[in-house]
Amino acid sequence: MATKKIIKKEAPIDRRETFVSIQKTFAEPDKVQEKLGTLWDLQQSDIKIDKIHQLRGELPVEVADLEKEIAELEGKIGNIKGRISGNETVITENKGLIVEYDATIEKYTGQLETIANNREYDSLNKEIENLGLLRKISEKHIVEAKEDIQKDTEILGRQEEKLAVKNEDLKIKKEELETIIESTAKEEAVLQGERDALAAKIDERTLSAYERIRSSYNNHLAVVSLYNENSCGGCYNTIPPQRIIDIRSNKRMIVCEFCGRILVNPENF
Repeated sequence: MATKKIIKKEAPIDRRETFVSIQKTFAEPDKVQEKLGTLWDLQQSDIKIDKIHQLRGELPVEVADLEKEIAELEGKIGNIKGRISGNETVITENKGLIVEYDATIEKYTGQLETIANNREYDSLNKEIENLGLLRKISEKHIVEAKEDIQKDTEILGRQEEKLAVKNEDLKIKKEELETIIESTAKEEAVLQGERDALAAKIDERTLSAYERIRSSYNNHLAVVSLYNENSCGGCYNTIPPQRIIDIRSNKRMIVCEFCGRILVNPENF
C-alpha cells in the first residue's frame, strides 16, 4: 500500500501579526543569529532612508494639503461659473419671452379695435392682462438673475485671487521639495537597493510583522538594541536580567514585553 504523502500547509499571513506571534519561526538555533542580524541590518537601512525623508520635513504633507485645497477651490470656482452661466441663460430666455409677450400684446391690442363683440373684447383684454403679468414675472427673473450674477462675480473674483495665491505657494513648495529630492536621489537609490536586498532574505511573515511594528511607532523602530545595558532601546522599559543574557547571546528571538519590538545585540553580528 502506497504511503500517503503529507503536504504541510502554512497558515495564511495575518497582517496584524507581531514578532510575538512569529517567534516559532526562529526555532532553529543555528539560524536565529543570522535572521536577527539580517533584521538588524534592515532596520539600519530603514533608519538611513528615514533620515533622508526627514530632510524633506513637512513639505510633502504641505504640498499634498495645498493640492487638496486647490482642487476644492477649483471645484468651488467651477460651481460659481456654472451658476453665472445658468443665470445668463435665464436672462437670455426671459428676454426672448418678453419679446414674444410684447409682440402678442401688440397683436391683441390691434385686434381690440376691430372687435364688436363684448365677450371677445373682454377675453382679449384678459389675455393682454395675463401677458402683462407674465412679462413682469420675466422682468423680475431678469433682475434677480442679474443680482445673483453680480454677487457670484464678486465671490468668483475673491476665489480666483485665493486660487492664484495657493498656486504660487504650491509652485514654491514643489520647487523646494524637488530640490531636496534631487540632492538625495542617488544616495536614496543606493540605500533602497541595499534595503530591498536585505528584505528579500527575510520570510514574508517576519517581514510583514516588521513592517507592522515599524508603522506602529513614530520613530519607526522595530528592531532595537539594549539601552543603558538593561532597557529596551525602543520604549526604554527595564528588561529582566535573564532576558538580557538571551539578548546578548542572539541565540533566541527576544521580544520586548512592553512594546513588542525585537531586542538584539548588534555587537555579535
